[in-house]
Amino acid sequence: MENLLDGYEGDVVPVNPSSEEVFGLECYDDLTQTEGVELAIVVVPPQIVNGVLRQAGEAGIRDVAVITAGFGESGSEGVELEREMTEIAEEYDINLVGPNCLGVISTSVGMNATFTEKSAMEGNISFMSQSGAFISAVLDWAGDHNVGFNDIVSLGNKAVLDEGSFIDYWGDDPDTDVILGYLEDIENGREFIDTAREVTKDTPIVAVKSGRTEAGASAAASHTGAIAGSERAYEAGLEQAGVIRANSVQELFDYATILGDQPMPESNDIAIVTNAGGPGVMATDAIGDSGLEMASFTDESLEQLEEAMPSEANIFNPVDVLGDASAETYADALDIVLDDPNVGSVIVVSSPQSIDFENLAEVMIEKHEEYGVPMAASLMGGETAEKPAEMLGEAGIPSYFDPARGVDSLDALREYAEIRSHEYVDATDFDVDRERAREILERTKERDTNKLGVEAMELLEAYGIPTPQGAIVSEKNAAVEAAKDIDGDVVMKIVSPDILHKSDIGGVEVGVPDEEVADTFDDLIARARNYQPDATILGVQVQEMADLDAGTETIVGINRDPQFGPLVMFGLGGIFVEVLEDATFRVAPVSEPEATEMIDEIDSAPLLRGARGREPVDEAGVVETIQRISQLVTDFPAILELDINPLVATPDGVAAVDIRATVDQEQL
Repeated sequence: MENLLDGYEGDVVPVNPSSEEVFGLECYDDLTQTEGVELAIVVVPPQIVNGVLRQAGEAGIRDVAVITAGFGESGSEGVELEREMTEIAEEYDINLVGPNCLGVISTSVGMNATFTEKSAMEGNISFMSQSGAFISAVLDWAGDHNVGFNDIVSLGNKAVLDEGSFIDYWGDDPDTDVILGYLEDIENGREFIDTAREVTKDTPIVAVKSGRTEAGASAAASHTGAIAGSERAYEAGLEQAGVIRANSVQELFDYATILGDQPMPESNDIAIVTNAGGPGVMATDAIGDSGLEMASFTDESLEQLEEAMPSEANIFNPVDVLGDASAETYADALDIVLDDPNVGSVIVVSSPQSIDFENLAEVMIEKHEEYGVPMAASLMGGETAEKPAEMLGEAGIPSYFDPARGVDSLDALREYAEIRSHEYVDATDFDVDRERAREILERTKERDTNKLGVEAMELLEAYGIPTPQGAIVSEKNAAVEAAKDIDGDVVMKIVSPDILHKSDIGGVEVGVPDEEVADTFDDLIARARNYQPDATILGVQVQEMADLDAGTETIVGINRDPQFGPLVMFGLGGIFVEVLEDATFRVAPVSEPEATEMIDEIDSAPLLRGARGREPVDEAGVVETIQRISQLVTDFPAILELDINPLVATPDGVAAVDIRATVDQEQL
C-alpha cells in the first residue's frame, strides 16, 4: 500500500474485512463491493486466495497479481490449490501473475505493486524474472547505475501468465525498446520460440538462463540422450527463438543498454581508436573472441589518417593516437574512421595519460550524433571517468572500464542485427507413410520392452530415409538366402531390443562372405545368449555393407526434452559420438536452412566437404535426412529417443545403417 500510494496516478482501493480504513482510505470487506477496479493485488493466506480470485471474477476484474506463496512450490496441497487457481482464472478469463511472486511495476503510471523497498526509474527496458529476490537486487543496483525500466514483472509460479505472455505483450508496447529476462525454466518451449521469433523482428530480447546442468542425461539410453541434457535444449531453443543469451547479470544490462540506445551496425567490421597500446591489444583480442571482424580501412582513409595523425601514430586498425593525444586528436581520427564505409562500429579506448575525459566525452557525443555509427567507450579510469561516463550514458553511448565489455556489447548489437535480418521458413512437409510408421511403432505393445533396434529400419523407410538392402531373419537358412540377394560380403548384426550396444558384446560381424553366413548366424545368437540369457532375440539382420572408405559416419538423433519437445542432434557418428561429442542441436520441427546450419556448426564439417582430397559427400542428402527425422518425431510424440548411428554419407548419397529408439507405449 505504501508503494502504491507513493506515485501511482490512479485510485488505490484497500480490501480487508478487518479494517474500516487503511492509510486514511475507505477499506472494503471484499472485492465484490468495489467498482471500476482494473488490477487486484492479492496478499492473503493461501487457503483463501482462490475465494478472493473468484470474487475478482464476479466483480469483472480481469487482471490479478497473486503475491501469496504456498502453492505449487510447497507440496501436494499447494499443487492442488494452484490447479484450482488456474481453473478459476480460465473460467473468468483472468490474466494472473504469480502466485508466489514479488508483484509488478509499471513506471509509465508510477505503479509499484510490489513489496520491495526500492522502486524503479523510468526507462525503455521491460524486465521479467522468475526470482523475486533477483528483482530486488536489480532494483537496488539499477538506482546506482542510472538504469531505468518501463515494466518489471515477477513471474512467480506462472500458473497462468508466463514469459511468452509478456514477450508477446511487450513486443507491441511502444514504451518497451528492450526485453530482459531472468529465466529458470520455460514450460512451453515451442510456443516460446514461435512467439519470440515474431517479437525479435522489432524488439530485442536478452535473457539469463540459470540452471545449466544436464539433468537427466545419465538416465538416457541413446547416444543423443546421453549428450542432450536440458542445457542443450535451452541453448538450441533460445537461439532458434532469436533470444540473445547473457551469461551474467553484468552482460544482461550491458547488452540492454546498448540495444536500447544504439543504431544497428551496417556491417560486422569494427574499428578501435585508442591512446594506449596495451588496452588496444586487449580490445583486439576481445574482437577475435567475438563475431566481429577488425575493419580494413580504405586507401583514402589511410591517407587521411597519415596526414592528420602524428608521424609515430599507428594509422592501421587499431588506430593508436599515442599517449599524449588530446580530445582534438581523437576528433580528427574519429572523423576519418566513422566516415569510412568499411566501418560498422567503433570502440574508443582511452587511459587518463594527458587527456581530459570530459572533453573526450563531448567529442564522442558530437561525432556519434554526426555520423550515426554504433559506438562504445572504454574510459579506463576511476573517479576521473565517472562524470564523463555519465555524460556518455545520457547521450546513449555506453562506457566501460574494461575494453572487452565494450566489444562484447557491440557484438550483442551485431548479433541482434543478424537476428532481425534472419528469415525463418517453415519446415518441409514430406510425403511419408504415416500409417505404416504407426503400425511399426505399435508393435512394441506386444513386447515387454519399449526399446526398438534394427527391427525398426522399416520406420525409416516409411519416412523416405535411405537404408541399405537387407533383411531380418530368425534362422540360419534364411540368413544364407538373404545374403545371396546382396552383392558382395554382408554385415550381420544380432537383433534384440534388450541389447543396445551390439558391438560391445561381439554382436556385429562385418565383411561376412556367403560361405560363412550360416556359422556367423549361430555365433551371433550364442554370443547374445551368453551375454544376456533372458534377452529377447528377434533374429539376425543380414545387411548390405556400407562403403565406409568413401563415406563419413554421422549421427542423426532425437531426445524429447520436457520443455521444448523433440531435440534433434547431428554430428560425427560411429563409435566416436560420445567421446568427441562433436554435435549440434535444434528443436523440431527443423527447416531446411536450420538443417544446413547444423552441418556448418560441427567441427568435423570439413570431413563432409572434401578435406584432405576426399570427395565431398551428398550434403543435400544429409540435410534432407535431418528434416525427415524431425518430421517423424514431430508426427509421433510417442518417440522419446531415436538414433540413426551411423548415417553413412558418401558422394552418392546417404544410408541409415543402424537405428535404436525408445517409445512411450501409452502414447501410441
